[in-house]
Amino acid sequence: MRSWHIEICDVTLRDGEQTPGVSFTCEEKTRIAEVLDQIGVEVIEAGFPATSPYEKRCVSAVASLGLDARICCLARARKADVDAAIDAGVDMVSIFMPTSDLHIRHKFHAPREKVLGDSLEMVDYTHDHGLQVRFAAEDASRTDLSFLLEVYRQGEEHGADLLSFADTVGALTPLQMFRTMRKIVKAVHRPVCAHCHNDMGMATANTLAAAEAGAFQLHTTVNGIGERAGNAALEEVLVGLYMKGGVRRYDLSYLVSLSEMVAHYSGVGVDCLKPVVGDHAFRHESGIHIAAILEDPETYEYFPPELVGATRKFTLGKHTGKKALEHEVARLGYHLPEKQLCQVLEMVKDRGEKKVDLTDETLIDLIKQVMGGPPL
Repeated sequence: MRSWHIEICDVTLRDGEQTPGVSFTCEEKTRIAEVLDQIGVEVIEAGFPATSPYEKRCVSAVASLGLDARICCLARARKADVDAAIDAGVDMVSIFMPTSDLHIRHKFHAPREKVLGDSLEMVDYTHDHGLQVRFAAEDASRTDLSFLLEVYRQGEEHGADLLSFADTVGALTPLQMFRTMRKIVKAVHRPVCAHCHNDMGMATANTLAAAEAGAFQLHTTVNGIGERAGNAALEEVLVGLYMKGGVRRYDLSYLVSLSEMVAHYSGVGVDCLKPVVGDHAFRHESGIHIAAILEDPETYEYFPPELVGATRKFTLGKHTGKKALEHEVARLGYHLPEKQLCQVLEMVKDRGEKKVDLTDETLIDLIKQVMGGPPL
């Protein structure tokens, strides 16, 4: 399999922090950044320095860690924003401008040519100070393509190192993203970035579609946190790249622990059904499934839990089969003859149908009942 030519820019510390009610301390930002660096993420967007003096201090703290990752931050096309980024000591500044008529009309009340001209002045100013520039089109997915390409061409002429395409309100489907990204990649001469939001639940799929179409820098957040419905989830994108894009250089074993860390710091819990890092991602109850998994886990697991730092779990309930129960009984250090095993199985199914939580302690209690010993 030919590996896709990509890099990751994780924006948890900036776009992820724009989740309503979320605010990371400087210490939390540096710890998250360190784990992202251990995974092998190439670019970390540390924040938006112009927001406040404390935010600027946090961005500077991440930039001073000496990580292998390049440190990026966000800036509007304003000199004060760029100066704050320069003072924070980052490697790259993401200068964004709205490109859709809708955004320009309501946010600037000025001709789009003037908005573009002002933005390009800041690209020049940033480059003059020796920083890399990512020239980002906000609401690019709802922008007239001919104007968008003109924005990118002029960005190239002014020395932008990267050109970013933002699906700001998650408006695209994967096929739309693939077709649009392929046109952009063919039309420009700088690496293109894909920044996807999850309003219709397609951020990860759109990000992978963009990568397959030739996008280079893929933007993610841990657990997919972010404003409204969030962003493309780092853990999902990395596993997708591993399984479908032939990208094997990232250390995915940190993903579950990083997910737990960000959930704790942000106060935003992870749904049990969430792919890769959810509690049920590798949890099985169906007797048919467990019997097959005990023979070969690939029967019902597309990738192994160990890959992402997770563990396989079996749950007992109304769908439990004999082989699954036998496995769990043995795990607890017991052995039951066929008749007693069937008795426990009936009791397990009965409790499952009544929505009783079947913990290890409950199962031991049932085992002792059929063995004639005292319950716990």
